Amino acid sequence: MPLFVNNTRIPLLNRTLKNSESIFIMAVEFTDANFEELAINSDKPVLVDFWAEWCGPCRMVGPVVEELAGDYDGKAVIGKVNVDHNSDVSQRFGIRNIPTILFLKNGEVVDKSVGAVPKNVLAEKLDALL
Repeated sequence: MPLFVNNTRIPLLNRTLKNSESIFIMAVEFTDANFEELAINSDKPVLVDFWAEWCGPCRMVGPVVEELAGDYDGKAVIGKVNVDHNSDVSQRFGIRNIPTILFLKNGEVVDKSVGAVPKNVLAEKLDALL
């Protein structure tokens, strides 16, 4: 069953997967088409991971972002932007290095992290926005 937020269908990455023991909440797939609605207009703090498949450090940060999606389910919106497929959003925020993680509150960038950083650093930044 698809998930909807503000009457907008959340893309495939934002879903709950069940296995025999756990439930996994996965990050939202932000795109040029849905970024305004799901990130800018969110009433919750937003973490946006700008990444690409070919980026080694992005592959290290990716699982951390997925974990945070579960940890902050219902408290914050956690999502990812593939810079190779969503150049409008990437250009809008001047993303030149990846991974870059932006923290938004009320539609405004309030914090930023560039490069691979530990989960606790990202969690502290999110906690400060709650």
